[in-house]
Formats: sequence, C-alpha cells, structure tokens
Amino acid sequence: MYRSMEYGDTARVIAPTDATEYRLGTVTDVSYSTRHTTHARSYTLRFPDGTERTYPAAHVAWCTRADDYAALETAFVTACVALRDACRIAHDYDADLANGTASLLRRLIDLARLRLTLTLDPTNLNRSHTNSKTGGGH
Repeated sequence: MYRSMEYGDTARVIAPTDATEYRLGTVTDVSYSTRHTTHARSYTLRFPDGTERTYPAAHVAWCTRADDYAALETAFVTACVALRDACRIAHDYDADLANGTASLLRRLIDLARLRLTLTLDPTNLNRSHTNSKTGGGH
C-alpha cells in the first residue's frame, strides 16, 4: 500500500549531488498532484544546516537514523578496503607513503570501533560485524 511521507518524517535524497543532500532531511512540506489524491508530487526537505530544498517524490526515500548507521557501516567498510589495498601497493612503492597510509587505516579502524561500535578487520572485511548497539547515539 502506498503512503506518502508526512510532515516530520525523515528522508534522504536518492541520488545526492552535493554534501547537503547526503544528509538526512526532515519533510517540511508535501505537494500533491490534486487535492483528492494520496500520491505526493514533491517533498520539501529541511537539512540539518537549515537548507530547504524541494524534490520530486521519486527522488526522495523515507529513511531513519538506523538507515544512517547502515550507510555509515557500508562507507567505512568501503574506505577500509580502499586503504588496505593502498597500503599493500604503497609498501613496495614508498616507505613514507606506506607508513602514512597504514596510519590512516589504523585511525579509521579506531574511529569505527569508538563511534560506531563497528569492528573492522582489514584482513577479512567480508566478515565485519557490529556489537550489540544499533544506530548512532554516541
């Protein structure tokens, strides 16, 4: 059953084009095609920085803070994979670059563990796992 979002719902732009659109927004206005329909034509979102933007309904998806956690987990795992691979390449290329890259990787792993309770194992990133906590909250 289709249900349009309502005032106060949280949503995310499906294909963000700038830093603001990556953030979770709050629905502040809903526009309908006619007064007698439940299908929204567009939504106006207010982002945490106070910016308000209007998007066609098909460009916005209902989303919660727990969805943010899942997106952060995916982003951190992706970043960890990229840094791990860069470490391996840099090892044979330049010692200072290898040390700097390894330092970034260690910081990323520590940050994920401290702020997201996400344990990243660079040797086996297919099996990253979270502790019992879900959602942001630190």
